Amino acid sequence: MSAENSTSTETPAFRYAAVTFDCPDPAELARFYGAVFGLPVAFASDDFVFLAKEGTPGLGFNRLADYRRPTWPDPAEEKRAHIEVGVDDLDAAEARMLTLGATRPDHQPSPDRWRVLLDPAGHPFCVTTLT
Repeated sequence: MSAENSTSTETPAFRYAAVTFDCPDPAELARFYGAVFGLPVAFASDDFVFLAKEGTPGLGFNRLADYRRPTWPDPAEEKRAHIEVGVDDLDAAEARMLTLGATRPDHQPSPDRWRVLLDPAGHPFCVTTLT
């Protein structure tokens, strides 16, 4: 047997499965994103909620006891990541997100191209027509 055959050089298949957000209240944040994306709860415990439809990537929400809200755009408590939400109508999408519990910070870098909003745990996310 050759050395090539004795060790697999085949690259394993990878697929995007989920993104998980740290937060103080997983159920609250899951309610918000579940309403935004129409995702049902696939798993829930006191400290973790996972939203997903069968066979599709999901979103997870993990309780972090000492969670500190990002202070974007103030760098005192930086954001770690954010998601981009593609929409057809910025104004209608922003209005819907606000009714679901998002807030709109005063600082908007390019409001004609995308809107920065904060989810109920303070994570910044962008709503854009660019995707």
